[in-house]
Amino acid sequence: MTTGEPAPVRRRRRRRWLSWTVVTLLAVWAVIRVGGLEQGSFLTQLMTVTPIGAGIAALTAVLSLLRRNRPAALAAAVVCAVMVAVVAPRTVAAEQPTARGAPLRVLAINLFTRADAETVVDLVREHDVEVFSALELSHAAVERLDAAGLGRLLPHRVLQPSFGATGSGIFSKHPVKELTGLFTPIGHNMPAAAVTLPGGGTVEFVTVHPNPPLGRKTEEWNAALRAFPPATTSSTIRVLAGDFNASLDHRAMRDLLGRGYVDAADQVGKGLVPTWPSLRKFPPIISIDHILADRRVSVRRVEIFDVPNTDHRGVFAELRLP
Repeated sequence: MTTGEPAPVRRRRRRRWLSWTVVTLLAVWAVIRVGGLEQGSFLTQLMTVTPIGAGIAALTAVLSLLRRNRPAALAAAVVCAVMVAVVAPRTVAAEQPTARGAPLRVLAINLFTRADAETVVDLVREHDVEVFSALELSHAAVERLDAAGLGRLLPHRVLQPSFGATGSGIFSKHPVKELTGLFTPIGHNMPAAAVTLPGGGTVEFVTVHPNPPLGRKTEEWNAALRAFPPATTSSTIRVLAGDFNASLDHRAMRDLLGRGYVDAADQVGKGLVPTWPSLRKFPPIISIDHILADRRVSVRRVEIFDVPNTDHRGVFAELRLP
């Protein structure tokens, strides 16, 4: 007559198996993130929540230690350290280049076609915004914004509104000239404009809104980020602002930064402040709305704002041009 293993032993084995399974999956996650190896929709979306993955790894290490599985606890702690190493620098302000040129105050908001116009205009007025990048801009939203007073504050514009989420627009305090042929937009409407600043300087400004990397659109999303022009090919200063549907944990986003840009929020230690989703019962969890500036630009200040009736938070950056 044979007897099976005691129940406590079976439970202990199941717990060890579960701990090592979680640790292994987290380790694969960390390797993919560090190596920029994400492929396909699922892994691309997973990279967006890498900061949360660091927290999961820390929790796994603690639970494994409490269950006296020291090897699994150590492995989870190593994985946690790797993930923290790639995300923690976003909480520390970077040294800024010397820039004595004109200031440029930029606001980017995905309006979700129905963001509260009064709040948007109040933000523009309070922070003396000079260029506003508006995503998911409908014809009705343009009318509401102007009725709330945006036309008096930002009278110059290059707009490509639509009757749905594909519309976008640039509203400016200073004269603008639409730029065509700067890049090939892939996804939503993404107008570009040359903004003439007081004193005669010019900034090339692009409103950014590729489709999200969902399913078959993942390769399209990668192509959209590859299509944006580099920042430092000439004396021209470029700023990209909007809903990138990407975080700094995406290789495609890091490759874009490598073409001469810096992320404004990252530069002032706010790179982990989440911007989406803000219309739900739970708080935002990922950072996919950005203002990217030529690396020669000094980032003085960044603020993240809640805006009623949209699922994205607004991003404001005060820049100083070289």
